[in-house]
Amino acid sequence: MKIIILGTGTSVPSLNRSSSAYLVITEEQKMLVDIGPSVVRRLLEYGYPVNDIDLIMLTHFHVDHTADLSTFLFACNYGNESRTKPLRILGGPGIRKFYSGLLNIYPWIYPKSYQIKLKSIYKGQEEVNDVLVRAARVNHNKESIGISVEKRKKVVFSGDTDYSRNLIKLAYKADLLITECSFPERKVKGHLNLSVLEKMVKQAQPERVIISHLYPEWDTFKGVLYSPYLLAEDGLEITL
Repeated sequence: MKIIILGTGTSVPSLNRSSSAYLVITEEQKMLVDIGPSVVRRLLEYGYPVNDIDLIMLTHFHVDHTADLSTFLFACNYGNESRTKPLRILGGPGIRKFYSGLLNIYPWIYPKSYQIKLKSIYKGQEEVNDVLVRAARVNHNKESIGISVEKRKKVVFSGDTDYSRNLIKLAYKADLLITECSFPERKVKGHLNLSVLEKMVKQAQPERVIISHLYPEWDTFKGVLYSPYLLAEDGLEITL
């Protein structure tokens, strides 16, 4: 399994950090976890047109995590080559309403020559081709979920969250936890800082932790991160 971190930023515009998006590649399929602004272009930079993507998973519906979904679907219809293979989209409660809302605004994204398979997943598991996808509700929005992708190795994506027992359970003994930690020190409701994240990591015991969804305060952070923590950068690639 290979993960390419396409975006490590937030809603704050940045020349160095795009908004949230993660590409997960296995032998059988290519998956996106979140699809924030400019992801379609970022995919092309790495050699992946939209028709290569088999599955999109949304941790929640905030703009910095979903803005390029309409661009993606528009390109599936009107890109260099119209899409024909099905596209799966998984999300928390309300995913169908969210998608219907996009169709109302942008009727041109309705699939012309392929099928979209929508499913709400917020507990339990879903087998998607060669991977097992698990989800759990986390503490941010009512639709917010953390997502686990498993194929021999286990990678967990927190999405945006505050302290969450569900995420601790989902990430227990994971090979890799890619987690938001919006601020190094300042605590904002619905988000993590280092202090709260460290409490969760002690309980979840993942092998490695990549810190993402980084507000500008991280640019002036003078502290030192020790193992198992790594501060994410756009373009970081991990092979498990």
